[in-house]
Amino acid sequence: MTAELVRGQNHTLPQTRLEIRVSAGSPVVAGATLGDERGTVRGAEWIAHPGSPRLPGLEVSRQAAADHRLAVDLDALPDAVHRVTVLLALPTGPGRPGRFGAVAAPFVAVTGLDGTEIATFTLTGLDTESAVSALELYRRQGVWKVRAVGQGYSAGLAEMLADQGVAQAAELAASIQEAVASGLARSVAPPPPPRTEGERVRHSAGPTTSTGGGQPPAPASAPQPLGDGTPPPPPPATAPGGPIDYAHPRRQTSAPPPPPPTAPPAEPGQPARPVAGDATGWSMDERLYNQIWGMFEDLARAVAAYRSAVDFADSRMDQELDRALSDPRSRIGGAGDRVREEARAKRDELTGRAREALDRDLAQLAAESAVVEPALPASYAGWDNPVWHAYRVPMEIPMALRIGDLHLPERTDLRIPLLVRLPLERGIWVDSGRTASEAAAATHGDQLRRLAMETAVALAARLLAVYPANEFSVHVIDPAGSAAAALSPLVSSGALAAPPAAGAAGVSTVLARLTRRVDLVQMAIRAGAADSLPPDLDTGEQLLIVNDFPHGFDDRAVTQLRYLADEGPSVGVHLLMVADREDASAYGPVLDPLWRSLLRITPVADDHLADPWVGQAWTYEPLRAPQGSRVLEQVLALVAAARRAGYR
Repeated sequence: MTAELVRGQNHTLPQTRLEIRVSAGSPVVAGATLGDERGTVRGAEWIAHPGSPRLPGLEVSRQAAADHRLAVDLDALPDAVHRVTVLLALPTGPGRPGRFGAVAAPFVAVTGLDGTEIATFTLTGLDTESAVSALELYRRQGVWKVRAVGQGYSAGLAEMLADQGVAQAAELAASIQEAVASGLARSVAPPPPPRTEGERVRHSAGPTTSTGGGQPPAPASAPQPLGDGTPPPPPPATAPGGPIDYAHPRRQTSAPPPPPPTAPPAEPGQPARPVAGDATGWSMDERLYNQIWGMFEDLARAVAAYRSAVDFADSRMDQELDRALSDPRSRIGGAGDRVREEARAKRDELTGRAREALDRDLAQLAAESAVVEPALPASYAGWDNPVWHAYRVPMEIPMALRIGDLHLPERTDLRIPLLVRLPLERGIWVDSGRTASEAAAATHGDQLRRLAMETAVALAARLLAVYPANEFSVHVIDPAGSAAAALSPLVSSGALAAPPAAGAAGVSTVLARLTRRVDLVQMAIRAGAADSLPPDLDTGEQLLIVNDFPHGFDDRAVTQLRYLADEGPSVGVHLLMVADREDASAYGPVLDPLWRSLLRITPVADDHLADPWVGQAWTYEPLRAPQGSRVLEQVLALVAAARRAGYR
């Protein structure tokens, strides 16, 4: 059973070969220090960081990224080591957040080599700190334990290292940040030689029940990869014999996964033909899910390798020009021009070869996408997929839900579906603010708010469509009634649990009802009395759409919203906020935990999400029904009909 630690709490480690998985809201630097009996770090050789990632028994990431895996073998540590402290720091430089209070709370999990979680810790309460000691593994009377630390440092990495007794901490911290800034910490090894499709194995990041990035949502054995937020802890176990079970129905461990389909033979000299569902998994849905995340990683690494090669070529050209032009003789006649031409020719040759390799990878991924997209089930498919024309209300919850698409500027037509696991493990925030991005700033405020609400309605419609009848309900708070037009598909179809709540009384009634549901279910689970819940309590999943926050919300309502965001997902109550964070600035930092607990998406294209492998920015685009299509209304009509039939 996973231990969900709070600051200062410890837990015994049942094994000595471990992984420490980190998920953060934006790229972070991850490292670790070794300490003696007093916790003192004896020198730089006892510190693992991106510029020097390996020590005996310890290996950390070489890159700044939103997700990390640190490998620890406690038996292989030097005898003098009694403590391993995991450190997180924000990269410095323009455009960086600068403080942990501006990003989602980091989430750290200690796992076995099979991915089984031993202990987890969410580092809440950080504000001005730019570095933090997340947790420590320590040896006490021959037994290794883990302790949640969460000690932050406003002065950054240098202050943290100095606190552990490191001499010349400022110089060492500067060298670590310099390695990150120069690209050393983000360098990616070149891709391996092409293999046949039957030999290919996806490198999926094994799951934390965390996407989250957000983490950008992950493979069946992987953490939420998108660097937008913190994965929440796993849902609590339900009471035996009770009617409530929030465990995912597909997370089985009783049988080996079925073999993936075999690719048809390729033409001689040609790459293997892609096949939908070529990853491992328990079912076709899981194989497609893992395949999509494999494509995500392949594209991230291929583009990172190309960008690294281009940066190297440019740097080499600049160095050659500096050396050549520093010689006065090169300035005589046409010697300088020849030097420039030769340097540029070398640069063009290197970048041309890199582009050829990238184009091959992109072509293979595009071919795979062309095969995978038509094979997707409704929950993974876009609104333009023909699978929706044959839609029927499902009998069970799917593994994941598509909430948008991701792409990179190197090939904008190659889209990767952004999938989040179901049941939802965190709420979603549709950012309606004009300061969020250049695209948002170029959109009129009223239009942006309308698009944000339409995005929320489309997400709610997808959630209603992929759940069995009467196992998912949607509630709406629209204090001023300003979203009537955007809400019309939900209202006219009858898919809502009740009409949208307006005014102070409506806001209070809905929040009180959902807060009561969270309280009662939590108490029932903790007491092992799930069968004693009131008969009028709806134990199905609940989604609350909140429009135009914080207008129409008093302090009590704000407190209830924060409570629902924190405690609701574990017992099936989820939040979908449509809000401009700037509008809530009058509340000060009191609402920062609310924003950090939600996965932020935008109603217009925006590059605010980062992948977990190389930490580069991806452009997110929300899913929209084709112009003039009635698919959303038709799907909601079927959902409403199934709900009515279920009540008879």
